Amino acid sequence: MEMASIINQYYDAFINRYADTSLPGHLRAMNAIRSCRTPDSGELYVQCPNCNHAEWRPLSCGHRSCPKCQNHEASQWIDRQQGKLLPVPYFMATFTLPYELRSLTWHHQKEVYSILFTCVSSTLKDFGLNPKNLGAEIGMTMVLHTHNRKLDFHPHIHVVAPGGGIDKHRRQWKKKKGKYLFNQDAMAKVFRARFLAALNEAGLSIPRNIPSEWVVDCKHVGKGLTALKYLSKYLYRGVISEKNIISNQDGEVTFKYIESKTGNTQYRTLKGEDFLRLIMQHVLPKGFRRVRDYGFLHSNAKKLLSLVQLVLHVVIKGIKQRPRPVFKCPWCKSPMVILGFRQTAWKPG
Repeated sequence: MEMASIINQYYDAFINRYADTSLPGHLRAMNAIRSCRTPDSGELYVQCPNCNHAEWRPLSCGHRSCPKCQNHEASQWIDRQQGKLLPVPYFMATFTLPYELRSLTWHHQKEVYSILFTCVSSTLKDFGLNPKNLGAEIGMTMVLHTHNRKLDFHPHIHVVAPGGGIDKHRRQWKKKKGKYLFNQDAMAKVFRARFLAALNEAGLSIPRNIPSEWVVDCKHVGKGLTALKYLSKYLYRGVISEKNIISNQDGEVTFKYIESKTGNTQYRTLKGEDFLRLIMQHVLPKGFRRVRDYGFLHSNAKKLLSLVQLVLHVVIKGIKQRPRPVFKCPWCKSPMVILGFRQTAWKPG
């Protein structure tokens, strides 16, 4: 079941119902996905050097919310993260905004998401520097998710962090003991206070019914690679895989998802235009980065990461540049050579 065909079928119904409440980025995403791998996205003229077969091949749209695109970028991200993995236990902490703040978040996405990253990172950094917890600088990879399993709007940040930190002055690695990174109730209190203070400072109106207790979940995730691969699923290819779209009939679309508590497969059916609304609400503002590194994992902290690797006796392996997929000849399967490009003049429907 292709997303492009669903968009083409329900585009007009979506515009009629949601045009006033949709953001420009939602329409750009839909127009990109519906043109993906069609002449509307441009075409390359390719030729086989062996059998001389030549043809025009349509390009991908390249939009990060397209379920057909960005697979290469996701693989490259995993390669880079794998090159930073340390021989220590890893933890994943999840910071979730309460339901009462979702409307505010929706209407001020760039501001609130930026505040969310800042408050989560500062909370974890300060807990790590506290001598009672660790007394060292930690590293962390943070990924913003805006959905739950049912694809409802549910902003939260996942943080994958090595179980320990580096004391730069003593050139010493301090190992985190126990089954959790830091006390999650204590982190939730600090996170709540900092987040609300940041909203006030930004001049954003805070609802009156904000709960006094927020949710921070922290668990051990083994060596870290499994958690990173899980997070990579939603970095570049949208919030739903086309294989999870079960049916499209009688004006309704059905998709499946795994219920988190039971692990059972569940199904959800919506009108076509409501399904598009559900998916498009998770398109991030243009230019906003969903994934960020902090501490000794930050791209500007290479010397500090090298110190960590030296202290932990990590054997550094060179990361081979993953080659981009090539067009293959339909007759002899040889890689084809690009000879030309053309762009079709296209207007959004």
